[in-house]
Amino acid sequence: MSLYLILKWVHIVSSVLLVGTGLGSAFYMFFTNRSGNVQAQAVVTRLVVRADWWFTTPAGFVQPATGLAMAYMAGLPLTTPWLAVSLLLYAIAGACWLPVVWLQLRMRDMAAEAAHSGGELPPLYWRYARRWEALGYPAFVAMVVVFYLMVNKPALAF
Repeated sequence: MSLYLILKWVHIVSSVLLVGTGLGSAFYMFFTNRSGNVQAQAVVTRLVVRADWWFTTPAGFVQPATGLAMAYMAGLPLTTPWLAVSLLLYAIAGACWLPVVWLQLRMRDMAAEAAHSGGELPPLYWRYARRWEALGYPAFVAMVVVFYLMVNKPALAF
């Protein structure tokens, strides 16, 4: 198997981990937040943070490394329209994801404290939850478009 095909395989698997973990985590956190069960929120926020560190973060670094390596090997300049748009959208998704990680860490801590004390989640938790959700939508849409561009490599005109 050629180095290019190995990179392509790693790129595809890491993209599945990146987007799949993000979507799965968002699904569970979104619905758990609506459950009103503080104990469940404490568990799910802790696991969402863990999933981000174990899967999303490494995949987030592997994606551009393998993608840029394949572009170089294929002789594609970074100004190739579909590639340039993909990189821009990936940067937008990353710019949304970085504050999401911070929000998740704070939400995890607040949920753990509320679960431990038997109290309710503070209003700050809910403000952070709204921001977390608002940042998730553009990040997810950006990654869906990146998937489209990666697979189809359309001839875009600027």
